[in-house]
Amino acid sequence: MPPRLRRTSRSPCPRKDSSMTSTLERPVTQQNRPVTAVGVLDTVGGGNAVLRTVGGRPAPGDVQVPSALVRQHGLRKGDLVEGVCDRPRALSRVDSVNGLPAPALRGRPHFRDLTPLHPRERLRLETPGGAPATRVVDLVAPVGKGQRGLIVAPPRTGKTVLLQQLAAAVAANHPEAHLMVVLLDERPEEVTDMRRSVRGEVYSSTFDRPAKEHIALADLAVERAKRLVEQGRDVVILLDSLTRLCRAHNNAAGSGGRTLSGGVDASALLGPKKLFGAARAAEEGGSLTILATALVETGSRADDYFFEELKGTGNMELRLDRALAERRVFPAVDINASGTRREELLLSAGELAGVRTLRRALHHRDGRTAPEALLESIRRTPDNATFLRQLRHTVPGA
Repeated sequence: MPPRLRRTSRSPCPRKDSSMTSTLERPVTQQNRPVTAVGVLDTVGGGNAVLRTVGGRPAPGDVQVPSALVRQHGLRKGDLVEGVCDRPRALSRVDSVNGLPAPALRGRPHFRDLTPLHPRERLRLETPGGAPATRVVDLVAPVGKGQRGLIVAPPRTGKTVLLQQLAAAVAANHPEAHLMVVLLDERPEEVTDMRRSVRGEVYSSTFDRPAKEHIALADLAVERAKRLVEQGRDVVILLDSLTRLCRAHNNAAGSGGRTLSGGVDASALLGPKKLFGAARAAEEGGSLTILATALVETGSRADDYFFEELKGTGNMELRLDRALAERRVFPAVDINASGTRREELLLSAGELAGVRTLRRALHHRDGRTAPEALLESIRRTPDNATFLRQLRHTVPGA
């Protein structure tokens, strides 16, 4: 659930209100009672911080956190802090950090000191009676905990629906993983749809907000994930989209720097690469998985440049195909162009043999008919294990 503000147990439950600001201000200003504040810590300079209470965005009801409390408890940007306000919008006491008593987090490691490894533990996306899309992903581009994956998507190829299906699969199969969805420069109705369909935290910034707000929101969401990984937790972020984050950095850079092809500022990719590069499996425990969409075939030279610079940074790629989408073949996955590096670390010996047999069988088909053949076979079988077992019996030399 997103961060929230609420009364302490000494006060009766407040009436539901769409305004987080009124929930905070009403008991403080009218009844002069302490209130419990819960929010994600964001730094604002000078050693001070605030608790973001509305989906990570700045809001009038944000609670100020004095620098003395930040130093006393070793608070870091992205911590989920719960405490008490004894005056309007000012935290006076910290009760818990990331769901644990504040003293329990003393001596926690820094994310930058964790040792990154290749993903070795599988995030299974196939669900009983679930969408065929998740079974396709499990077969052609398996995802592990700590994966850094790009979903390469031309316009109108079903990436938003695919993200919703991936989110539902992670929530169903891996309740131990903390699920986050980050939407940048997005249409408001898409944000509403995602909030209603996803069981996890949703951070969103719509297209009518300035570029700096998109950047700040993405940074806060990833810092939130890092704090959980430092505690040994597994976190999954679905980011839509990495391309829009690059655009935001490019627009925020202004015109003072060196300009490259397509009007791209030379420093525009530093922030997105740092954010995307945070995905990793940590040897000390915990993992951060980031599956981010990259927009292609948009007609923008800048977008093409962003993709060319980013495509080598991931260790998994799922490519969607516009021609398949125009024929209403969903998921519109280009099987030959999709895959995962070091997939042998994620698959059992039997699964690996079956997937290689599948790729050999589909390689002899036309690139546009292979996905249809795969989807037809998937729909005829209850699960991927049955499908691969049948495949080994029907393909010569398997």
